[in-house]
Amino acid sequence: MQKIYTFICLSLLLPAFLPAQDAITKGKELFGDLRARQIGPAIMSGRITDLELHPSNPKIIYAGTAGGGVWKSNDGGARFNSVFDNHCQSIGAVAVDPSAPDNVVWVGTGETWTRNSVSIGNGIYRSADGGINWTKMGLEKSERIANIIVNPKDPNEIYVAVLGALWSDSEDRGVYKTNDGGKTWNKILYVDPKTGCADLAMDPNNPAVLYASFWEFRRTAWNFNSGGANSALYKSTDGGKTWNKIHNGFPSGKLGRLGIAIAPSNPKILYTVIESEQDKDKGLYRSDDAGASWKQLNNDFGIVVRPFYFSRITVDPRNPDVIAKGGLSGSISRDGGKTFRNLGAMHSDIHDVVFAINDSERLFAATDGGVYRSWNGGTTMEIVENLPVSQFYHVSVDNQEPYNIYGGLQDNNAWYGPSSSPGGIEARDWNLIGAGDGFRVLPHPTKRIAYSEMQGADNVWRVDLEKGQFRVIQPLPVIGDPKLRWNWNPPMATSRHQPDRFYMGSQFLHKSEDMGDTWVKISPDLTTKDPKKYDQGNSGGLSTDNSGAENHCTIFTISESPLDEKVIWVGTDDGNVQITQDGGKTWKNVNTNLPGLPAGTWCYHIEPSSFNKGTAYAVFDGHSSGDMKPYAYKTTNFGATWTSVLTPDVEGIARNIQEDFVNPNLLFLGTEFGLYITLNGGKDWYKFTNNMPAVAVHFIEIQRKTNDLVMGTHGRGVIIIDDISPLRQINDEVLAKDLHFFKNRPAIMYDENGFGGTSGETQFVGPNPSRAGQIVYYLKKRHTLGKFTMEIQNAAGQKLADITPGKTKGINIVEWGYTSKTPKIAKGQTLTFGAPLRVPAGKYKIVVQKGTETYIHDWDISYDPRSKLTLEERKVKEQTIQKMFDMTQSLAYLVYELDETAAVANQLLVKDANLSNTISPMLAEFKKLKETLVVTTGDNYVSAGELQLREKMAALYNNLASSLYKPSANELGNLKFIEGGFNTAKLEFQKLKDKHLAKLNELLGKNGMVALKVKSFEEYLKMP
Repeated sequence: MQKIYTFICLSLLLPAFLPAQDAITKGKELFGDLRARQIGPAIMSGRITDLELHPSNPKIIYAGTAGGGVWKSNDGGARFNSVFDNHCQSIGAVAVDPSAPDNVVWVGTGETWTRNSVSIGNGIYRSADGGINWTKMGLEKSERIANIIVNPKDPNEIYVAVLGALWSDSEDRGVYKTNDGGKTWNKILYVDPKTGCADLAMDPNNPAVLYASFWEFRRTAWNFNSGGANSALYKSTDGGKTWNKIHNGFPSGKLGRLGIAIAPSNPKILYTVIESEQDKDKGLYRSDDAGASWKQLNNDFGIVVRPFYFSRITVDPRNPDVIAKGGLSGSISRDGGKTFRNLGAMHSDIHDVVFAINDSERLFAATDGGVYRSWNGGTTMEIVENLPVSQFYHVSVDNQEPYNIYGGLQDNNAWYGPSSSPGGIEARDWNLIGAGDGFRVLPHPTKRIAYSEMQGADNVWRVDLEKGQFRVIQPLPVIGDPKLRWNWNPPMATSRHQPDRFYMGSQFLHKSEDMGDTWVKISPDLTTKDPKKYDQGNSGGLSTDNSGAENHCTIFTISESPLDEKVIWVGTDDGNVQITQDGGKTWKNVNTNLPGLPAGTWCYHIEPSSFNKGTAYAVFDGHSSGDMKPYAYKTTNFGATWTSVLTPDVEGIARNIQEDFVNPNLLFLGTEFGLYITLNGGKDWYKFTNNMPAVAVHFIEIQRKTNDLVMGTHGRGVIIIDDISPLRQINDEVLAKDLHFFKNRPAIMYDENGFGGTSGETQFVGPNPSRAGQIVYYLKKRHTLGKFTMEIQNAAGQKLADITPGKTKGINIVEWGYTSKTPKIAKGQTLTFGAPLRVPAGKYKIVVQKGTETYIHDWDISYDPRSKLTLEERKVKEQTIQKMFDMTQSLAYLVYELDETAAVANQLLVKDANLSNTISPMLAEFKKLKETLVVTTGDNYVSAGELQLREKMAALYNNLASSLYKPSANELGNLKFIEGGFNTAKLEFQKLKDKHLAKLNELLGKNGMVALKVKSFEEYLKMP
């Protein structure tokens, strides 16, 4: 055996990146109450990279995701909650400290299932409170962390498997160890800049015994290579001081990715899955002597398929012969690895399987489509329905009401769903309109038609959304055509000028004027045409992997100018930026004047301006050559010259840029670590973090009717910032004011009701946008001392409502439900409520008193334009509701008077029992009347008394107040009936007062008591 001695280096904990942190602070102070809305979906979930169980509490489970952060379940996997929003969302490994499992959790960032679309990590984190708060603990340049192991006997001793950089050489890889809880790190096993640690295991009985698998690998934009002479499996028996290869029984030649697992119940039994040069030698190997020798047991397809993507092995903690292996379907063996069967039906691509700590029949699986759970040893699998970690590549929107969001997901098809739905946006609201890896989905500009696609343009569909029919329409080669080169994520575009026009890009730009039925090429090959980058058939290294993901020298982005249909921009994955100004007759490559951009950097997105046809923005992504810097440029002269629009504040690979269509200085930038916003054309950038995780934002769209910013994220689904119009108005003048009201469109009182959705508490439901009126203003400083009030007045200056103002520095959003007050309800035995009175449409004022200063803002409120009610019908409705409101309060006052009179009579009777013959009949008459006015017996449930006038009146009032329609003949008839009953009651009460009140006051006087005095109606209404 070859012996390798430890290579020691010290990696100190570095401070956080200060410019990016400053952008976060500035963003929080500016954006204030402006918040993102995460709508999922979770119906298709997303890739789960790692599962970690609490060692003694079966209710606690952690799930690391490919792009959606870390999620924690406290109820055995029924529900999960995000616990890592503010940090890098690409997760490689999660580990619970066995010495303090309730509190201490470690997270290594950077996914290690190294497909072409993986994100990147930025180090290792620790939580001391079960995931509530996190501290970065170093290893910032690790990029990908495959495993973390905490010594169960010494929590300060932690081992980390750093796989390292995927796209470039790096010395920041290998096995790292800390002896001081992460303050400093030592690299204790290192091979070379191309080979990283892919897996790590510790003997549960002896923490000094470690196993580490090393993997030589490299990915480029056009090729992937797994395997080499330096891939190996190592063992240490002295806590990592020295290491030995343990290859006795391994196949000869180069090795690829190796998984390693120890049987917890018998640590001498080890399992590894080997990727080797010869197919016959690949598969599962077992050692019964702690790695001294190995024997091949199985090389079924399910065991050897795609080793770079599926290498995880898990052994049942109670039975060393029960093994689960990740794979296309996932496999389980119950005879020590001799034979395997597939796990139950679930989403394909299984990356991890864990057995519950107390019951091996309970297990969980991490897939490309979420977490699945089983109660019968994996025979049947059930998806966790509240993990909204879907990975969108692209999103678009239509102009329906509510508008729909369209997009394609990694390994999860193409979909569209609404931006709002009764009761919230549920799984059932999403509609499937494509298969395979979904990428771009575009709605037709004017018709209920959508275009969707799968990887490599293997299929492109035109979907009739009304009929539920589709047609395959991708451009096909014709006589004389070379092989069409399609990117794995093929570009599509529609036209604002010609609604039926549809573009697609291979190495050529294809155009159809009839929605894809016929196609013409309107360009030559617009790429670099580098034949060295065409060899995708040999991609994969030791295991061929030609999925189309490495297709290169292709068009990646297409944009037609919204101002001139003849101006078309094309960006390619090999760095070209092509423009035509004559509709495709001639083309010019304008990629030579991009300062600071390395040649050949992938052009990821081009955004033509809505203000000048010579102006455009271009985003470039160099991560596939190991360059993790963001690049975004602007041209004002059709690409003749470019200037960068970024500052050092921006952190993370840039993926997309969106220019606002109202304010050209307002730009939105999607990066690998979240959303950035500039208000001055790129001079200053602010990071948006309000309910916005640090997730990769792959595409941004603005819905032009609602002004909503819609983001397709690669790990947290669709995220929306509702109505970004206040950002358009922010300038130096606004920022200098103590308080500034933003101009807003008339607020709409939406006519909406319904019974909500059908989802249960274990299912994710995306929140709807608020339907309340929003008062939006800017505060230069947080208000801490002195008077600060807000009220709503009508046009005549009458106060309708007091509202609690927001006092935060930056943007404040205060909501009002368009209601002035609720009616006073008569007291009774059972609970009865009255709906608040809704104000009519019209002009209103917002009046703020801040210290000695008064600020007044005019506010227009409109009816729902979708409503079928005429203004005359609304007038009748409002008058009827007001009549019922007044009647309800009048009844309440009558009952108050009746109760006060009866109370005084009872007090008199208590003082002088000899008055019983006079007072008791009086009280009996009062009681008899009251029993017709309100329910006087019951328990608010099954023994409630018969409904009386109050209950009938409140029911009708509430029905009218909540109705979207004019009062019906039935309701008006009921109103007359109730009104008649109330008039009768008023007459009866007046008779009782005439009959008894004088006598009652006389008796009160004779007994030295004050005469009956009730509050006026106005005074009564002010009572609590």
